[in-house]
Amino acid sequence: MVLPIAMGWRHLLFANWPVDPDVVATRLPDGLSVDTYDGRAWLSVVPYLNVDVRPRGVPGRVGFELPELNLRTYVTCDGEPGVYFFSLDAEGLLGVLGARLCHHLPYYVADIDLTAADGAIAFESARHHPGAFPARFSGTYTPVGEAYVPDPDSLAAFLTERYRYYTTGRDGAIRYADIDHEPWTLREASATIETNTLFEANGFEPAGGSPVCYYSRGVDITASRNRRWQ
Repeated sequence: MVLPIAMGWRHLLFANWPVDPDVVATRLPDGLSVDTYDGRAWLSVVPYLNVDVRPRGVPGRVGFELPELNLRTYVTCDGEPGVYFFSLDAEGLLGVLGARLCHHLPYYVADIDLTAADGAIAFESARHHPGAFPARFSGTYTPVGEAYVPDPDSLAAFLTERYRYYTTGRDGAIRYADIDHEPWTLREASATIETNTLFEANGFEPAGGSPVCYYSRGVDITASRNRRWQ
């Protein structure tokens, strides 16, 4: 049995692009439906740093750091909202293999560098997973304005307040895990994205226009074990 896990998420950018729901629907597995806000689906690029990654119940000091970059969208399964990941790039072959085998998540090995200086976060990622479509991301993001907890009916809450992820097992069945953490505290973000090929790497047209961006300093989370849906 795969143990539940605990970790911290730090220095997150939520860079969000509106897209046609039909475009996203064609890329989802059977059993998942596109979740929309004001009639639009969303694709989000989320770079951040995992810290103190360990089995739940184990002291944080024995955990490890893991920079990560993911492309995700927003879905429902039998009316239950959640996140669906098209890809997750992370450093470390063993961690990636463990996430693929034990948590059924589409992780890929990448070289990732995250640096924080003078209030700005610089993030670079280059995928080099054997046999996988290459993907690159580079950008700098800076929080601006006052911190706030998003209103439950706002776009910011729709894009961030998600407490379940869905994925598929090797047999094609829908699987899920529940995520527990305090509500997000967000700030608006100014982002300069120099390179982003995650859309193309996952079969979408290149990202167009300026994304809606939020920053969070982070939360501590626990995740349940990955389970088969019903």
